[in-house]
Amino acid sequence: MFSPLYLKKNEDRRLRTGHLWIFSNEVDMARSPLSSFHPGQQVIVCAADKRPLGIAYINPHSLICARLISRDPDRGLDEALLVQRLRLALALRERCFDAPCYRLVFGEGDFLPGLIVDRYHDSCVVQLTTLGMEQHKEAIINALLEVLQPAHIILRNDGAMRTLEGMPRYVEVCHGEPPGTIALEENGCHFHVDPLGGQKTGWYYDHRANRARLATYVRGQRVLDLFCYCGAWGIQAARAGAREVVCVDNSRPALERVRENAALNQLGDKVTAVQGDIFDTLQTLQEAGEHFDVVILDPPAFIKRKKDLAVGSRAYRRINQLAIRLLQDNGLLISASCSYHMKAEHLMFLMQQAACRSGRALQILEQGHQGTDHPVHPAIPETAYLKSFCARLPGGF
Repeated sequence: MFSPLYLKKNEDRRLRTGHLWIFSNEVDMARSPLSSFHPGQQVIVCAADKRPLGIAYINPHSLICARLISRDPDRGLDEALLVQRLRLALALRERCFDAPCYRLVFGEGDFLPGLIVDRYHDSCVVQLTTLGMEQHKEAIINALLEVLQPAHIILRNDGAMRTLEGMPRYVEVCHGEPPGTIALEENGCHFHVDPLGGQKTGWYYDHRANRARLATYVRGQRVLDLFCYCGAWGIQAARAGAREVVCVDNSRPALERVRENAALNQLGDKVTAVQGDIFDTLQTLQEAGEHFDVVILDPPAFIKRKKDLAVGSRAYRRINQLAIRLLQDNGLLISASCSYHMKAEHLMFLMQQAACRSGRALQILEQGHQGTDHPVHPAIPETAYLKSFCARLPGGF
C-alpha cells in the first residue's frame, strides 16, 4: 500500500527516540531515491535493516523531506486519523480552559506536523504549513466539522513556511460566511480580532499564562506595552488595575483594534494607543523624560534563522536597554522572545548586559513559557520556542 522510504544505517536512532522529522541526507538514495516520490505522497519509513518505523508524508524538494504521522505501519494520514488526533487535542484544552478559545492543534506538539488550528468560540482559523497537510485539506475540514461543528473555518495559508515547501500563499473562508471580526476571551478579558487580515491566525494564545501572571505586578502602575498588536498585554494590565497603559505598535489597523478592545472592556479611559516604530518611539519617550513602572517587551522574532543569531542578539539587547532607560527605580521589565534560536539563558544574559550598560541592577523574578495549548514535544526542541522573564530594576545600586 505504501512505498518504502529507506534510511541509511543508524539514521533511525532519532526517530526511535520519538522525533518526527526525516532529513534528506538521512535517506538511502540508492534504495529509495527521493526523485521517485511525488510531493505529498505517504510512505512507509524503514530502517536500513528493513524494519518499519511508521508512516510519513514526503516532500522530496524540502530539507525536512518527510514527517512521521503514525507509528503504525498500517495506518496513514486520513480523515479517521485526523478525527482521532483532534479529539485527543480537544480533551487537553477542555481540561485546561473554561472558554473555547485556545490553540487547538500545535503541529508536532499534537502529533500533527504541518497543522495549526486556533479556536475562537465557534470559529476555527487553520494554517497548513506543509505540502502533506495541504493535500489533506478537505479531510482536515471534514474532521473539524465532525469534532467541533464550527460556524466558520478560515484558512490562513499565507505564511513564509509555505514558500519553503513550494506552495502558494492564500487566505480562504472554506466554511460559513466570511466574518468581519471574531471574538475571544482570555484571562477574563474580551477581544475582537480580524481572522482574515490580522497577523498569523489573528491572535497569540501562547503568552496567555504569562499575561495572567502580569496581574500580580501592575495594580496602580503606569504601564508601557511595546509591540502591542491588538492590546493583549496592555488591556489585561488595565483590567488588573494599572492606572495608565500606553500601547505602542507600528500598525494602524492593530491600534484601531486596541482602541476597540479597550472600549469593549470599559477601559478606554485607561488605555492610549500610539503609532510608531518601537525603537524610535522609545528614544522619543526618553528624550521627553517619560518614565514607567512596568514595560512589556514582546517583539516579533528577531532571529528566524541560526545565522541571524549575532544580528538578532544585538537587536534584543538594544531594545531591552532602551526599555530599561524608561523604567523607574523598582520598575519591572517583562521581556520575551518567540525566536527558537534565542535560548532563555541567552535572553537573560542580554537583559543583564542591557541593565549594566544602563547603570542598573537586575533581578529575575519569574520565567515564563508557552501555555499548555502549545504542548512541547520532548524529542523536538523546536516546539519549545517561547520564553519570557519578569525582571525588577531595583534602585540604590
